[in-house]
Amino acid sequence: MMIRRAFANISSSSSLRRILKNEGKLSELRIGRWISVKSNGAEEAELSGKRFAALWGNGDYGRLGHGTLESQWRPKVLFPSVFDNQNLREIACGGAHTLFLTENGRVYASGLNDYGQLGVSADDRGYIIEPLEVAGLPKEIVKVSAGYHHSSAITVDGELYMWGKNTNGQLGLGKKAATILSTPSKVEFLTGVTVKIISLGFEHSIAVTDKGETLSWGGGGSGRLGHGHQSGILGLFKSDSEYTPRLVKELEGFKIKNAAAGMLHSVCISENGSVYVFGERAKKKLGYGEASNNSVPSMIDEIPYSEKAACGGYHTCVITGGGELYVWGTNENGCLGIGSTDVAHSPERVEGPFLRHSVSEVWFSMVSCGWKHTAAISGGNVYTWGWGGSHGTFSVEGHSSGGQLGQGSDVDYIEPTIVNFHRHMKALQISCGFNHTGAILEYS
Repeated sequence: MMIRRAFANISSSSSLRRILKNEGKLSELRIGRWISVKSNGAEEAELSGKRFAALWGNGDYGRLGHGTLESQWRPKVLFPSVFDNQNLREIACGGAHTLFLTENGRVYASGLNDYGQLGVSADDRGYIIEPLEVAGLPKEIVKVSAGYHHSSAITVDGELYMWGKNTNGQLGLGKKAATILSTPSKVEFLTGVTVKIISLGFEHSIAVTDKGETLSWGGGGSGRLGHGHQSGILGLFKSDSEYTPRLVKELEGFKIKNAAAGMLHSVCISENGSVYVFGERAKKKLGYGEASNNSVPSMIDEIPYSEKAACGGYHTCVITGGGELYVWGTNENGCLGIGSTDVAHSPERVEGPFLRHSVSEVWFSMVSCGWKHTAAISGGNVYTWGWGGSHGTFSVEGHSSGGQLGQGSDVDYIEPTIVNFHRHMKALQISCGFNHTGAILEYS
């Protein structure tokens, strides 16, 4: 408890002196940075190698897991004691909820629970402000993903469990499944298939198997599932929703190694480094000239050999094999990080700090997109840009819906800007939600 209190935001020197007097164990604190702390030798040894979460941004519904509804303008830590003293392996930020994966394969959740997306079935509260363990996951979990109102987990042997909102089949459980599931359910239609990657968007899901096959399901509006337009009986338009996982035929023959789901589009990267995009490609949004929907995957030619992708509301980021970051799409609030708010109709390289340090692939995803903000890790540091919260779609007079950039304000940033952490903190993974952000940090 001492460490958690001392690492919280400190607003005055008197508060600092009181903490030091009461706890008597921290030998040095410097005011002005959220986790600027240096402990004595024994405590440094205890903290060394610890991996924990820091979250910031909109605090509505308790999505930050800090035990309050307050927004955080700078990162604030959740320590392993919250998770039964387990190190954290991964964080996944969704629409207004967050999933936490511990090193021993347990999953915790906090935030909005209106569609059961927290997976805590014994709790009927509409939201939860501190992480609770997700119920009903029978095996060790190795990967989690959070969509706008739904959640997922992959077990150590490649089984997929999903829960939350299911109005468009985004849980992949079949047309007769309930529209709300508050308990994780195994996707039985994937029995015998080993799932390696899962990414959840607004109302759709996309997965990659150990054989490099791509499957998608859920709401198919704008072509985001990649299955092409279909006609029903007598040529009438057929529902574009898929209620069970369906193979993306156009990607057969290409071994896919990475996939990402956004609000109305999806991106896949093949083993040979090619980037394929499908879904909404409207002018002023994803670019590519005239407004249109691309309902089957098409390759983007302008990017070098690529490794990973991230999709936001209407923008896309791709990391190349050389650690370069390319972006395109809408650029509202500067979410592309290219120094302007101009739409990018084709991929542009993000420069600034990434000319000095690549967006290296050390552990998990090193770039993540929110609705209109972006975060990336380079050289162990976190950089954020885009919508800070002011003048946002959901802002009201006297209240900001932001802080998701972690810069201490709700101002927009049109170029990547470093988020200040203690010098002994190294960022390992980053995740952007709708208007909040989380990171996994390691103390070294």
